[in-house]
Amino acid sequence: MITENMRTQDKVEIQQLITEQQSAICTKDLDGIMAFYASEVILFDLKPPFQTKGKDAIYRLWEVCLPCFPDSFEMETRDLNIIVNGDLAFAHWLLHFTGTEKDHPAMQMWMRTTAVYQKNYGKWQIVHEHVSVPFNPETSEAVLTLDPSLDS
Repeated sequence: MITENMRTQDKVEIQQLITEQQSAICTKDLDGIMAFYASEVILFDLKPPFQTKGKDAIYRLWEVCLPCFPDSFEMETRDLNIIVNGDLAFAHWLLHFTGTEKDHPAMQMWMRTTAVYQKNYGKWQIVHEHVSVPFNPETSEAVLTLDPSLDS
């Protein structure tokens, strides 16, 4: 039987996983980033390809992406929501890069992130991740300048 205390502990563990992975992203620690993915993970990312399957392919994707990030940055996370049900959980949040390179393209947008986690041998792992930005349906262009604090 899953108790409320167990759910709370699982939520704390997932929040810590998110924090640790974001820290690894900010320091461009590729092995640290990858430590949280399951072998059979699938990623729907902001940039092509349409989907990336498997930990090895995601490793290569991060390897190509990290040099494009600012030299020094942090991440601001808003509206984090974690739902746990047994050995499956999902979380969604808004994410923004912050730092001194204000004109860097990565600093210009808020992203929406959803992740699905599965507990394997007592450890939470990412089995699905989806990162996106809103788009304008009239122009089919990404809307990168939205401020979530202005949303209703």
